Amino acid sequence: MGTGGMYTRVEDAPESWKALPPLPSEKQRLTKRSLFGIQILLFVGAVTFFVMLYKSFAFGTAIGCVSGAALSSSRAHLSDTPQYFQTKPELFAGPTPTGPAPFLAQTNPAPFLGTSYIPNSPLETQIPIAGNKNDSNIFQMMGQLSHYFPNPVGFGVDEYSLPPGSEIVQLNMLSRHGSRYPTTGSGAFKFGQKHKNMTGDVKYTGELSFLNDWNYQLGAEILVPIGKQELFDSGTLHYYQYGHLYPNNGSKIIARSTTQDRMTKSAEYFLAGFFGLEWPTNVTLLLAIEDSTGVWNNSLAGYYNCNNSNNYRSAGGNNATIEWYETYLADATARLQKLAPGFGWTPKDSYDAQSLCAYETVAYGYSQFCGLFTYEEWEGYEYSIDIQFAGNNAFQSPTGRAVGIGYVQEILARLQHHTIDSPIAQVNVTLDNNTATFPLDHKHDKPYSP
Repeated sequence: MGTGGMYTRVEDAPESWKALPPLPSEKQRLTKRSLFGIQILLFVGAVTFFVMLYKSFAFGTAIGCVSGAALSSSRAHLSDTPQYFQTKPELFAGPTPTGPAPFLAQTNPAPFLGTSYIPNSPLETQIPIAGNKNDSNIFQMMGQLSHYFPNPVGFGVDEYSLPPGSEIVQLNMLSRHGSRYPTTGSGAFKFGQKHKNMTGDVKYTGELSFLNDWNYQLGAEILVPIGKQELFDSGTLHYYQYGHLYPNNGSKIIARSTTQDRMTKSAEYFLAGFFGLEWPTNVTLLLAIEDSTGVWNNSLAGYYNCNNSNNYRSAGGNNATIEWYETYLADATARLQKLAPGFGWTPKDSYDAQSLCAYETVAYGYSQFCGLFTYEEWEGYEYSIDIQFAGNNAFQSPTGRAVGIGYVQEILARLQHHTIDSPIAQVNVTLDNNTATFPLDHKHDKPYSP
């Protein structure tokens, strides 16, 4: 090929040459320069961002889903992660002065009449109930299964401002655990098993139509999410009321609970509400062993130390409850039998359905079982729980006082400023005869009861 009188020999190019792209056009070169310039700007911007991030001590948290392999890889390089991305210890916490603790229990002049702010609740409780003429709340009629709410009448004890010259010097508080899943083998669970065994043989209609697609899926025994919030809120409330009693001098107070999971977690959430997430620096949490297979002295679970509290002698409340729900749920049972032909719906099923309303509401936020019953039937449910606890555990029980005497003796010992050196009912002398585990100088004592 000749060009301008010069000849160039053209031969087949090597394979590697053939793979080379054609020379870019002027437009492509301009595009590449622009992209390169953008990359430089992005790099400079990223560097500037991290410099500003470092100087302002602003930290964020990224939450992502990590596969098992990626997680293993990240663990292998965990030591390479800069410490300033970790939450503990706080390297750049900024100023952290704390003001004096509140003491609202002593400084509050008196409750004031009027509307108080009520925060949003995650639970759906605005359910139309037949016969509810006064806009009352059935979720306050479920006994120990009710989501926590303050008693508007204060158990008959009126609130007054503290008289001049008096002061609060000590707090002893006994708390129940937060809202929870049903007990293993409870009536709610048995209803679910009966329904499961009937699937395919029963066609539910009307208000029970939802059971055609319903399955029992509740957990057992442990706290539900709202139960955790209840104890956290309780801890926060008690800080506002009694925070001034905490010495805040570097010493730890003693709180007690049991080894049962919902009890341990209830104590921990309460303490987190009172002190914050750093509560272990302020509190020693003592866990008394709760186990039916061994004999452990435990004043917070005294029923395991009293054989008669676990047999027919303390079943009067259960027997009275059966007689009562067969009476007050007679009409409801007749209604629901018509909607579940072949199920063999009984008064016990109606009663278990009422308990499922309570359990599903605190577990899921809403339950279709709640609307199956009239307001009067919910009043009957509330009374059934009253007579059950009265006969099984309280003043109508032949064993109630025996089960609770250990805790009462501990309260008396604290008020009288002495340890307990001899066995009394469920008292654990190993703990109560030692001022390290049964302190006499602390103003707080926070036990939990299952």
